[in-house]
Amino acid sequence: MPLAETTLINIATYNEIENLPHLVEEIFRFAPDAHVLVVDDNSPDGTGQWVDELAARDERVHCLHRSGKLGLGTAIMEGMKYAVEHGYRYLLNMDADLSHHPRYLPAIIAAMEPAGAPPVDLVIGSRYISGGGVEHWPLKRVLMSAAVNMYARWLLWLSPHDTSGGYRCYRVKLLGKLKFDEFISTGYSFQQETLWRLKRLGGRFAEVPILFCDRVKGYSKINMREARRALAIIARLSVTNWTGL
Repeated sequence: MPLAETTLINIATYNEIENLPHLVEEIFRFAPDAHVLVVDDNSPDGTGQWVDELAARDERVHCLHRSGKLGLGTAIMEGMKYAVEHGYRYLLNMDADLSHHPRYLPAIIAAMEPAGAPPVDLVIGSRYISGGGVEHWPLKRVLMSAAVNMYARWLLWLSPHDTSGGYRCYRVKLLGKLKFDEFISTGYSFQQETLWRLKRLGGRFAEVPILFCDRVKGYSKINMREARRALAIIARLSVTNWTGL
């Protein structure tokens, strides 16, 4: 299949050898024509080496090796740039820890070209619309996530209900219009900043419900310091909405 008709699935990794083999297997079960790009931050557990070995056997698999932990946002950006440079049709980003189940891939990709309606530029696998939800989260995390989403929607004038979710499919043609050197987020606020910048380019958004399942193996990389930084960046971006600067 030509790359101009192909979906590239981008996965950022750091020490995900426990999860990645099963994830890739499931991706190809639900989206056999997709390609997979792993952006690995020099995982000491051998994640990058495993991807290289698979790529040698399967031309659908690719790996970008980085020197160390450079931030989730920059890893997603690397995938975006790769998709633009190689001329893919869609870029679909998902987490490596199995919290984003591949069974939703067909619905998310199909929603890019809805029947009887104009095509959209971004589809979000959403926890916060009817039919969506989360599993195995403590109440504190549920409340914190809901508050961050409300905060971002209000300050950045965003329409999607799930502004922080990372399970997303982008139209690569619109990604090619982004000025990546203007991004200020390197971590988790990259999700909201991307929505904000795509909206300013006239992007059209849609959401598909998903059930988000917390990781079973490994550990989460987010911490309170990163969460506070994300809130500060969202506030900083909101100033442009009000001042135009």
